[in-house]
This record gives sequence, C-alpha cells and structure tokens, in this order.
Amino acid sequence: MSPKKNRTVRERFMRSLSGYVFSAPALVLLFVFLLLPTLMALYYSFTNYYLLLPDQTEFIGIENYARLLKDKLFLRSLGNTFLFVGLVVPLQTITALTLALLVNQKLGGIRWFRAAFIAPVMISMVVVSILWTFIYNPTNGLANAVLGIVGLGPFEYLTNPIQAMPSIVLMSVWQGAGYQMMIFLAGLQDIPEHLYEAASIDGASAWQKLLHITLPGLRNVIVFVGLITLIAATKLFIQPFVMTQGGPLDATKTLVYMVYEEGFKFRDVGYSSAIAIVFFVIVLVISIIQRKLLKETQES
Repeated sequence: MSPKKNRTVRERFMRSLSGYVFSAPALVLLFVFLLLPTLMALYYSFTNYYLLLPDQTEFIGIENYARLLKDKLFLRSLGNTFLFVGLVVPLQTITALTLALLVNQKLGGIRWFRAAFIAPVMISMVVVSILWTFIYNPTNGLANAVLGIVGLGPFEYLTNPIQAMPSIVLMSVWQGAGYQMMIFLAGLQDIPEHLYEAASIDGASAWQKLLHITLPGLRNVIVFVGLITLIAATKLFIQPFVMTQGGPLDATKTLVYMVYEEGFKFRDVGYSSAIAIVFFVIVLVISIIQRKLLKETQES
C-alpha cells in the first residue's frame, strides 16, 4: 500500500475514532437509562420477582402475560388510557389550532395573549394538577363558583367516576395546548400571504380561506401535532397520581399508573414489568405508524 493510501486510511480511522469518542457519553447514557432498563423489564416480566423476596425469584414463562388477559383492572386501565387519548388528542389539537389562528392576527398587544397561552406549558404538571384540584373542589372550588353564576352545577368533578376522566382531560388540554399552538403558529407563518390576498380579491370568505388555504397548508403540521400529542397522552400518570390516585372506582387508573402501583405499592415487579412491556409495545407501534404517516405526508 502506498504512503498516500496509508495516510488516507489512517485519517479515516482517526475521524471514526474521534466520532466514537465524542458519542461515547451519550451512548453510555442511552444504554444505562434506556436499553438496560428495557432489557431488565423484559427479563423480569417472565419471572415472579417480588421486591421484598428477591432470593425466591423464579422463571415462570408467560404466566404474567396470561394473567394480564384475565385481569379486569388491567383491561380497565387499558380502556382508560385509550379513553384519555381519544378525548385529549382531538380536543387539544383543535384548541391549539384555534389559539394559533387567534394569535396570528396582526393586532395590538397580541404578544401578551401569546405569552398568556404559552404560560401553562412552562408550569410543572405537578403544580398544575394541585392547582386544578383546588379549582375542582366540589364545595368551595372556583369551577363550581363560576358555573353557579349561570345556574349550572354543582359538579363533583374528581369524586365522580363519570366526571373524573373528562375533568382531567379538560385540565390537560388547558395545560398543553399552548405548546401545540406555537407549532401551529410557525406553520401558519409559513403559508404564503399572497394566497390569502388572491382569495380576498376573488371574494372568498374567512371560512373558505380556512378550508381551502389554511388547513391544506397545515396538513403536515396537523399530522405531526396530532401524533406527538397522541404519544404524550398514552403516558398519562401525573394527573391521576396527584388528583385522584387512580380513582374514583379506578375511573382514572391508566397503564403507567398501574405499572407504578404494581411495582412500588404492591412490590410485584414481575407483573409490573409485564405491564410495562405491553405499554412499550403499544408506544412502539404508535411510533412506527407516526413515522410512516409523516413520511407519506412529506412525500405527498
């Protein structure tokens, strides 16, 4: 091999080595905090590992997964998770789009409204959940006080099995819509202004502009926002943990809450790991669908 080729090979090797050295800390963190826990959860899901009796752990095959199919609480938690997703995704997406359309207007003081709508996103979900627990208080909460002025209520909110999940949905939409609003706002500002000017010359109404210019121009953004909201919604935990502890009558218990409860409250790590793996598969399938949909929308 010629000296020139030797130098080229050596340079390539050094560049590759430098890349691995600089990426090593991130790879180590990914292994320790992502890959390793996932592999451990997969292993424990096939055992009867009880946290207080680790020496008695035995391999039991798919018994934990068979138990899931017969566990009414698991099926209820799965249903609650899908219910929350089915409610919060369209409501939060529509709310965020509406707010983006409002703050996109060229009006004086509109920056104050943008700050007001984005402010809840900057607050910790734990703090927001505590705040809304007081708002939802059935006896002296702000919600019943305001609704009482117009002759509505009182409602039980978090203590009623029927009202508890919609109440959490409403609070979650209020807290999270500002983030999606900013994404929609960026998309709105990318739509060429001359399209609206031409539509105005043709006599198009505001509704026609929305249907034929704004929504088609935001198609990719709408798909992206809907999918990231969907994935985030499947991870519902903090709100029921702080506000209802999974109640009343398990009406707000979700898959993530059940993973926590089985693993840390009942110490049944094996069964908790099986639930976690099922949840992981659900999120993985959603992520694959998300990638496929985003690829299709970008190509179209």
